Amino acid sequence: MFPSLNAIVPMACVTAAAIAALMAEAFRVRGERMPIGPLGAIGLVGAALSTWLLWDRDATSFGVVAADNFGLFVTGTLVVVGLLSLGISVPTLDRERLPRGEYYAVMLFGLSGMMLMATATDLLVIFLALEVLSLAVYVLTAIRRQSPAGAEAAFKYFLLGAFSSAFFLYGIAFVYGLTGSTRLDRVGRLMAAQALSPEPLQLVAVGLLLVGFAFKVSAVPFHMWTPDAYEGAPPAVTGFMSTGVKAAAFAAFARVFLSALEPMSAEWRPLVWGMAALTMVVGTVVGLAQTNVKRMLAYSSIAHGGYLLVALVAANDTGKGAILFYLLTYAVTNLGAFGVIAAMETRERANDQIRDYAGLWQRQPALALLMTMFLLSLGGFPPFGGFIAKWYVFSAALTAGDSWLAIIGVLTSVVSVVFYLRIIVMMYMTEGDHLAAVDVVPGPTTAALLASAALLLYLGILPTRVLDWAAASVGSIF
Repeated sequence: MFPSLNAIVPMACVTAAAIAALMAEAFRVRGERMPIGPLGAIGLVGAALSTWLLWDRDATSFGVVAADNFGLFVTGTLVVVGLLSLGISVPTLDRERLPRGEYYAVMLFGLSGMMLMATATDLLVIFLALEVLSLAVYVLTAIRRQSPAGAEAAFKYFLLGAFSSAFFLYGIAFVYGLTGSTRLDRVGRLMAAQALSPEPLQLVAVGLLLVGFAFKVSAVPFHMWTPDAYEGAPPAVTGFMSTGVKAAAFAAFARVFLSALEPMSAEWRPLVWGMAALTMVVGTVVGLAQTNVKRMLAYSSIAHGGYLLVALVAANDTGKGAILFYLLTYAVTNLGAFGVIAAMETRERANDQIRDYAGLWQRQPALALLMTMFLLSLGGFPPFGGFIAKWYVFSAALTAGDSWLAIIGVLTSVVSVVFYLRIIVMMYMTEGDHLAAVDVVPGPTTAALLASAALLLYLGILPTRVLDWAAASVGSIF
């Protein structure tokens, strides 16, 4: 019996850490500072070790959770997201005096849901994991209870999230009605048997599932919640949900559509092609008009979701590996950028307008240098990981014959450089004497930012090993 539980060990470590954080908060004496954050780090390190030990073992639990290499790669990415999120959260927790136990516990519960979503092989389990991570993100978005913007953002996110969950659940119901199962392997076999003459209800089922996934990955036209949620949430929470949710959702998206629903690719691929093109164009063009850095990065996140959809449309070995490598690179880059935004905030002002970065090079040269690295990586400049990730995605599209999609991706990537360079120019070439001094950056946040920068350079200069892991991982389910 116990070997059958191996596949859930990584998420069990994170869940145990979340429970420990809750208990520590419950028994904490008022005014006493307890090291609750390190409890989360211990759980995530345990998850990382168990992920490494499970590699190449293809463990399964209860027939609905599979610790194959694909899911383990995403689990490892989520461990990185969790560790960096813990580090960049410290300035916000100190400044806002938020309950640490509650904050860390909700974040860790959300991570466990993300890990479950990445490894689930049953549509109902994917839905349950989706709801676990969604509820955690809703709560974190409104964690600043005195912030009207945070409450509004969480309310919008919750309403639209519930709407998309209903679509997803209806899609599962149609799939079950058509195939008599929600297990992805069985669904795939039955879909393949009927692929030559698909029924209208099959198309409805695929469409409903597509809407549910498209909302979670911020694909156009289901992206409306993203800018408000990103702006209203604390910067560390924004970084967490822009990377963790996207990684888990794209892992499940790829597992469902490139495995179980692959026999119907002729029906859904044109829709995803159009969605990818629209997502890249809208995210880039609207991002140019933003003056708030968090909203600008929200539209940047939408555009990056479009690049990931390009890899999904390509559906070749290069594209499948590109999804994994891109998720890791994007997670490291975006968390670093939002870590700088979190460090820039003060008690008096948010410092999240582009003009607030004027003269940052003179006041905080280290933060300016780190932000420059993260922005250049988002723009796809070498020698950072973002360049390799985009090159890998566009190569997959060209190999698959999707030349026009690759051209749209390259053009939007070039245009997006404009709004990244606006911040860089503001930091180095504009006076900013009117700004208040930036608070001292806590040690854990400094460590997280330096780790992000080091990983970006590693992924940009020596990406071969990680690319090989990503390429080898896709064979475990496709």
